[in-house]
Amino acid sequence: MPKSTKAIKVTDKNKAWNKRTQPSGYKIETIPINKTILIVCEGQTEKLYFESFPVLGVKIKAIDLKGQAKLKLVESTKEIVENAKEEYNEVWCVFDMDVKRGADEFADFDNAISKALLLGYKIAYSNDAFELWFYLHYNLTESQHLRSFYYTELGKKFEINYVKDGKKYGFCLKIYDILKNDKNSSQEKAIERARLLFEKQENLPYHQQNPNTKVYELVEELNRNLRS
Repeated sequence: MPKSTKAIKVTDKNKAWNKRTQPSGYKIETIPINKTILIVCEGQTEKLYFESFPVLGVKIKAIDLKGQAKLKLVESTKEIVENAKEEYNEVWCVFDMDVKRGADEFADFDNAISKALLLGYKIAYSNDAFELWFYLHYNLTESQHLRSFYYTELGKKFEINYVKDGKKYGFCLKIYDILKNDKNSSQEKAIERARLLFEKQENLPYHQQNPNTKVYELVEELNRNLRS
């Protein structure tokens, strides 16, 4: 005997409760991943900042190696790439240099950049600190500063004790949106200022390029894939 079915009134046919559920129309569900970018960082600040970019069609895998020496970070990146189950279209190493550590730090910094380039990786290096990139959203500086200068200045901008709270997970998670929504901040100008600093110093040894940050190149790459 055929299975009985419940009759539906013609007048009820288009009622909301009687319609089938349709797949979500969100754009993110229909855009395939066409590029995978590995970003290996030496700290939480960098990792969470880059993960905050609202990219579409690109998979970002950011890894925090928690303060490894620069050359060691590059060697660890090589191991990550070789042992990965997926293929990365781009590999970026992100690290900075602490001027106060002296000649040993200079050599490690220069050698790490040279080795990364030989391996075909891209490097978003900063001298003296990654926070120079944040500072450039507000001002241009062509003077050499220790990272304490950037911590103090950013603390004023963000109204926090940057040394105490600027590195905490919760704040690092918000830094992209803070910079984006602050009317006094401009990522576009930060890119222009960072490019200007690099072009003035690109012929110098890496450790002498101060102040300088190549973070702008990675930001430009991520911006090419932003969700509209």
